Amino acid sequence: MSADDHDGGLPASRPPGHLPAVSDWTLDSAAELSGLRAGIRRAINGAVGRAEEVPLDDVPEHMCLVATELATNGLEHGAPPVQVRLHADGFTFVLDVADRDLRDEPRVAGDRPPGRGGFGLAIARRLAVDVGWYRSTEAKHVWAQFTLPEEARAVEPRA
Repeated sequence: MSADDHDGGLPASRPPGHLPAVSDWTLDSAAELSGLRAGIRRAINGAVGRAEEVPLDDVPEHMCLVATELATNGLEHGAPPVQVRLHADGFTFVLDVADRDLRDEPRVAGDRPPGRGGFGLAIARRLAVDVGWYRSTEAKHVWAQFTLPEEARAVEPRA
């Protein structure tokens, strides 16, 4: 039995609710990942009505890490371009990362040795409130939900 035999499927499910899209990015290569991270930070702070330098707990860093991992998966294992869309209602955020590979299902790494890759979904599952995936007619989507903790909600979000 190979190490890949211990990999598990990610549950197929749609993201929660009907959160409005607040920003999106299209990536054709890994060189665009730093711009994605900067854009996500700006979009998160904009969605909650704060200046970018105001701390929002670990949620923005976790979201940037998960977005990078999921986008990298789409670029390396899927079919680029990769579309990253951020949905938000002020304190709940959903990252939706889509690529054009309708054939393969996302797999969570099992007992693989270091350096074999495949840990992006495991990281997402550890840092996000929930993670899932679904297929549309044109793309495979992997999504991750995040929520700001109560103590980071000192100001009301912009309307």
